[in-house]
Amino acid sequence: MAAHVSVCRGLVSVLAVVAFLSCAAAAGRGGGPAERQRLDVRRHLKRLNKKPVKSIKSPDGDTIDCVHISHQPAFDHPFLKNHTIQTRPAFHPEGLFDEKKVESQKKTPSIAQLWHQNGRCPENTIPIRRTTGDDVLRASSIKRYGRKKHRSIPFPLSVDPDLLNESGHQHAIAYVEGDKYYGAKATINVWQPEIQQSNEFSLSQLWILGGSFGEDLNSIEAGWQVSPDLYGDNNTRLFTYWTSDAYQATGCYNLLCSGFIQINNDIAMGASIYPISNYDGSQYDISILVWKDPKEGNWWMQFGNDYVLGYWPSFLFSYLADSATMIEWGGEVVNSEPDGEHTSTEMGSGRFPEEGFSKASYFRNIQIVDESNNLRAPKGVGAFTEQSNCYDVQNGNNGEWGQYFYYGGPGKSSNCP
Repeated sequence: MAAHVSVCRGLVSVLAVVAFLSCAAAAGRGGGPAERQRLDVRRHLKRLNKKPVKSIKSPDGDTIDCVHISHQPAFDHPFLKNHTIQTRPAFHPEGLFDEKKVESQKKTPSIAQLWHQNGRCPENTIPIRRTTGDDVLRASSIKRYGRKKHRSIPFPLSVDPDLLNESGHQHAIAYVEGDKYYGAKATINVWQPEIQQSNEFSLSQLWILGGSFGEDLNSIEAGWQVSPDLYGDNNTRLFTYWTSDAYQATGCYNLLCSGFIQINNDIAMGASIYPISNYDGSQYDISILVWKDPKEGNWWMQFGNDYVLGYWPSFLFSYLADSATMIEWGGEVVNSEPDGEHTSTEMGSGRFPEEGFSKASYFRNIQIVDESNNLRAPKGVGAFTEQSNCYDVQNGNNGEWGQYFYYGGPGKSSNCP
């Protein structure tokens, strides 16, 4: 009898193990893709988040990692394995430190980044905003994380209007073309526009463009943006972008792929800008300069008067290895048209240009860098917007602001259904 009981018990335990294993196998089959995705995300985060020398918690919830300058993501690029970091550009554009301009800039309160309130990065490190698993999971795929969608460039030339709205990207820009350009500069009014849908964004930037508007477009971009999908919040953040194949497989925002080499330990790409402008109140702006070093051929970026941030090596590009053929300045939004209606995602301050200073957003002192490495006012500036009843742009020129324009708008309204 006892033997019979123990056989039964043995049979029960064998059956239990079999049942458990078959359940586990079924669960494994069900959880397979999710588990694979988790592993892929973890691997991707390991590639992006380099080991920090020090970490700083920003008041907005970001973690800023101070990573040794030689361990930054740029050096994952096979062509940069034995690269000697250029610690400063060989040449600055002439006319940059014009005394009169410096005087007028002194009146504008200085802008910092929010994380500075809790610390700074030591020498020989660069600040990198830490990427989280949630950041990556908000993207349409791990591969697309940190990339713009294809066709997010304004076509101010004669293009089929159906093509313009194909991707939901809308713009209000000033632009120049028809020459060789070796850089661009602008002082950009900083706001925090409202975003209706989390998959939309609003940004204000300059574009340095080379090539055609086909599959071979080269672009370097820099400015500020609000992008809930990319950052998980509605903060206004400093950003850069580059591509050498019209946003298909190359390039990314900030330091989210190998490419841009940062040398500055004060400013973090993708970190919140602070403070920002208020309607009919204090106005804040940032100054951005991107130029091609005539000696080394790399494209450099400067933020404000003091921060040379780093450079894009010229080998990243085909057309921009020589020069740009078009410069654009202005705003861009994504209008995802849920229910077939325009969204109320704002561009700039969310107000139309005619409202003017302290109400509408502006770009002032827009300049280009010419073949002699001189900064000068652009000639023949055009203006372009796909739907002026949703977002508009108005150019101007005066002694203090040089070439400037107001731009932006509220998106959906009775005039913009």
